[in-house]
Amino acid sequence: MLLLSLAVLLLLQTDGSHGGLPFYNGFYYDRVMNDNGNGNGNGEVHFNGVRLVVETLPDALFTYRGANVTLPCRYYYVPKLDAPRRIRIKWSKLREDNTQDQDVLVAVGSKQRSFGEFRGRTHLQQASSQEASLVIHNVRLHDYGRYRCEIIDGLEDESGVVDLELRGVVFPYQPHHGRYMLNFHEAKKACEEQDAVIASFEQLFQAWSEGLDWCNAGWLLDGTVQYPITQPREPCGGKNMAPGIRSYGERHKHLHRFDVFCFSSALKGKVYYLTHPHKLTLEEAKQACQDDKAEIAKVGQLYSAWKFRNLDRCDAGWLADGSVRYPVSSPRPNCGPPEPGVRSFGFPQAEKYGVYCYKMS
Repeated sequence: MLLLSLAVLLLLQTDGSHGGLPFYNGFYYDRVMNDNGNGNGNGEVHFNGVRLVVETLPDALFTYRGANVTLPCRYYYVPKLDAPRRIRIKWSKLREDNTQDQDVLVAVGSKQRSFGEFRGRTHLQQASSQEASLVIHNVRLHDYGRYRCEIIDGLEDESGVVDLELRGVVFPYQPHHGRYMLNFHEAKKACEEQDAVIASFEQLFQAWSEGLDWCNAGWLLDGTVQYPITQPREPCGGKNMAPGIRSYGERHKHLHRFDVFCFSSALKGKVYYLTHPHKLTLEEAKQACQDDKAEIAKVGQLYSAWKFRNLDRCDAGWLADGSVRYPVSSPRPNCGPPEPGVRSFGFPQAEKYGVYCYKMS
């Protein structure tokens, strides 16, 4: 009897508040959300035959870096309820490696809170009483991925997923010290240093379908190592194999070393070949861009300008990583191979060239 009394006393003391911080569906909501720990606000936690339905966009949603995008989500009850209910809305971003979701935004009533790198860039669009769409402003490269819209009504919850894709360009990358020198973590950093992110398999597949052919294996976001072949040949998996994405499978992220496939999207500024009376060393090229109130362009920026602005120039120029490249949108004699692309001279040591600069608009 004494043990039973103690158990009842403990239950009365906790009152479901978990030490003063309410917990719903695996997520903590602060007092700033005006949550008083009273279930769904209506004194009910079970629906007695009422079903909560969440609808999201079935197809992938495409956008560009720097744009604003709305991820659609709406909910309703079957059968329809006459009285409004106090629900909670949670948006999260699913991680590629299936680890814990990244919190994006939570809302209760008129109160909203964004988290991490989404703070100040997201809000709910609620044009109707049962809409819970997420608006992302100034889309970034890292925003690509799958988002979960979760509607929580007391102990009941339902969710849907929205795929957000960025239109962009995939390019193979290796650093100045040579081929197959990057582990997974170094590969991610190398892409970021070139105004890009490490590409996903879906992005590489799209690039392959558009004609990307590259015989060096590179890291992808999911930790696999793959390479795209449109023209089968002996050194690239065999000439009798069908075109496709060749895969080495998942590799050790610290021990194994390869190149990397990077992904970039549209630019807010412009890339241009700097008119200068003389050819330049790398250091002179950096200074020349600064003198023009710009900065020396990065590899990802040059690829973006070639892809989205049709930058076409048959003059080799320095880039920030010490490589020398030039973009060709309209192939012509004495300007490299017959296909459009970004040509590379590698990483020259002592020669002089022009320079590509980048200026924010």
